[in-house]
Amino acid sequence: MKVSVILTLLGPDRPGLVSAVSARATGAGANWMESRMVQLAGQFAGVVRLEVDAEAADGLESVLRGLESEGLHVTIERGRDPGPERLRRVQLDLVGHDHPGIVQDISAVLARHGITIEELETGCEPASMSGELLFRAYAELGVPAQTDLHAVQDDLEALANALMVDLELHDAGAAPGGVG
Repeated sequence: MKVSVILTLLGPDRPGLVSAVSARATGAGANWMESRMVQLAGQFAGVVRLEVDAEAADGLESVLRGLESEGLHVTIERGRDPGPERLRRVQLDLVGHDHPGIVQDISAVLARHGITIEELETGCEPASMSGELLFRAYAELGVPAQTDLHAVQDDLEALANALMVDLELHDAGAAPGGVG
């Protein structure tokens, strides 16, 4: 039986980090399934899901902990079965003038409706005309089948107006413009 091993990494960025992680994983018999990695303010941050035979998982974890001697902070967790509930995939796109609290306000509305944030990408960039910072966010959401998406959209639109941001909510894979 295969198990998932979730690895988070944080440390000073330098060439060869991904190679060091992948060499240890492959050497321990693991398969690299998915990952998200980024350099933020000179720091390397990553999360990786590896898959390995259950009887090799302890050895994999031991080998991965060796990355700490290379200056990385390492956290390792075993994956779990998410259960039988099917979640509807919905995307959220947001853009507006940057100010503190946008992520907290949006995530609070989503949590109140029982929606999980499965992926979140955010960033700031200068606006083309004014040079003021624009905040952009893209999220993939997992929405329980019983959730009223119209109520979610109404709550998010009210919040978007208060935050003075543009926000779109749409089915994953569908063209932007609203959830139907």
